[in-house]
Amino acid sequence: MTKLAAGLAFLGLNFYTYYYLATAEVRPDRLSLEHFPLQVGEWVCPEREWMAPETERALGVTDYLICAFQRSNDHQVVSIYLGYHASQVRREGGGSNETMIHPPAHCLPGSGWDIIASRRIALDIPGVPVPRAEVNRLVIAKGDARQLVYYWYQERGRVIAADWRKIVDLFWDRATRGRTDGALVRLTTPIGRSGEAAAERAILALVSDIAPTLPRYVPN
Repeated sequence: MTKLAAGLAFLGLNFYTYYYLATAEVRPDRLSLEHFPLQVGEWVCPEREWMAPETERALGVTDYLICAFQRSNDHQVVSIYLGYHASQVRREGGGSNETMIHPPAHCLPGSGWDIIASRRIALDIPGVPVPRAEVNRLVIAKGDARQLVYYWYQERGRVIAADWRKIVDLFWDRATRGRTDGALVRLTTPIGRSGEAAAERAILALVSDIAPTLPRYVPN
């Protein structure tokens, strides 16, 4: 009975805070990702990639960047997906009305990739108020192919790894700041003959180059 009462109280507080505090959503100024540079440090993206319209609608993304950045000195390729959501207010019906960021750990198996290793690591993300934060590190497999994936949620000045923490912070910021905007940052590179350590060095090098520019497109 006590657990039931506590659960009902939590749901009531959730409803009250979400619908009666800071109900007008704030949309901060930002640069569109169409202006994101295709050359960052030693890295060059030859051409942007685009999603099919139905995929874009299903993700509920407002603005996005998909680019395979290449480094000429070692021919390393790191692909980045940066998906910005101006609002993550859940709408009735889901589907094309869904605006919540989809966790990669849920989507990758649906694309045929098996997650064979997963952990969180501390990483410096320049440009945010608290630059040292946890991010997700995955090794994924499809047949004989192996890839290394780093991803995190960059939302309203925070770098977040855990899905539950993302939801809690979203709830709090919606109530106190009127903001639910945020982005998924995902970097992927093949694990080739040079091994996992080389793939990791490549991802970390690109992170250090692009992270300081992200707040222009993903506001703190």
